[in-house]
Amino acid sequence: MTAAVLALTACGGGTSGQEADGVVELRFAWWGGDKRAQLTQDVIAAFEAENPDVKIRPEFGDSGPYWDRLATQVAANDAPDIIQMDEKYITEYSSRGALLDLSKYKIDTSKFDPAALQSGTSEDGLTGLPAGINAPTILANPRVFEAAGVELPDDATWTWADFGRIAAEVTAKSPQGTYGSAAYGGDEASLGVWLRQNGKSLYTQDRTLGFEAPDIAAWWAFLKELREKEAVPTASEVVEAEAATLDQSGIAVGTNGFAFRWSNQLPALEKAAGGDLEILRFPSRTGDAADTQLWYKTSQFWSASARTKHPEETARFINFLANDIKAGEILLAERGVNPNSGIRTATESKLPSADLKVVKFIDQIKGELGAAPAPPPKGAGIIQEIIRRYTVEVLFNRLSPEEAGQKAVDEMKAAISD
Repeated sequence: MTAAVLALTACGGGTSGQEADGVVELRFAWWGGDKRAQLTQDVIAAFEAENPDVKIRPEFGDSGPYWDRLATQVAANDAPDIIQMDEKYITEYSSRGALLDLSKYKIDTSKFDPAALQSGTSEDGLTGLPAGINAPTILANPRVFEAAGVELPDDATWTWADFGRIAAEVTAKSPQGTYGSAAYGGDEASLGVWLRQNGKSLYTQDRTLGFEAPDIAAWWAFLKELREKEAVPTASEVVEAEAATLDQSGIAVGTNGFAFRWSNQLPALEKAAGGDLEILRFPSRTGDAADTQLWYKTSQFWSASARTKHPEETARFINFLANDIKAGEILLAERGVNPNSGIRTATESKLPSADLKVVKFIDQIKGELGAAPAPPPKGAGIIQEIIRRYTVEVLFNRLSPEEAGQKAVDEMKAAISD
């Protein structure tokens, strides 16, 4: 049965409960495409085979409607028992008392990276157990570099000045319409790296903004410098690229040499590109990989409703997802690199080559990681849209980096202070 058909029967609400034969029924909500739906159904079947006293009812769909539906369900005290949660919203739901403190139940976290665990932990407890981890990266299309006659950089030693020089050289030696790099500015990751390398952060542990207007203005000023060197596309091309699907992105179709992407996007982009892509560290200010200040980001969390009538059974299923080898072998890297080091090692041989490349990168940078970033505060879901909007204003020269910086910071502070 396809995910589309399953979704028609799975998206309805309704409270969880106890069936007449004593079997506990739990609702499990997640977002994602057909592949994720099928694999998750397979995990549910594996769990139910070992736990005949529990039945899992799936509720899933696309990410957009997912969040609207979840907000409605939580407000109506009708939340699913198990919830696939995102970093942008976990603080918002936790602070409202909507998520269960998983640390009070029998869930083994001994093989999880401490920084990844911290991302789901607050004064409200462990309200999200990492389902997958990834890292901010720069992907490179070797065929673009070969055609331009430019060597790929040594990502353990390159600086931002090197990045700009190499990207401009690729543009100059490529056909019109091909650029050394895609522009950054469409996500929080590249800004986060820039801020961390300059002693700042996106957010603080006090749930406030971790930077001021001059900090983001400097980030935009460097982007303008890249544009003036023609290292990145024009403003109109950047806007057009924002609307492109992953398989039509410049790094996939061969019109960008570099692209700012999360590591878990590599497999899909390689498939679209029809060939290998290289996964690189970000440049640093010093040319030392130890100063890159990357981090492990939790791609999704396993969370549970604080109002579940069956917390023990809910925790049992989450522990299965997090610690059972069978679950790891089914899901593999569908939600990112497995954050459980034991399962990661046990399933490496089963991973496709692209996923294995991501796992090796994640392991390679482990000793270079900066401190775990503070989780996004309540209201942070809108921050990425603010960054994207003002990036466009800067690229079209409608606002200076300084003007955009002040306006953006004012909006961001207002969004997270409510």
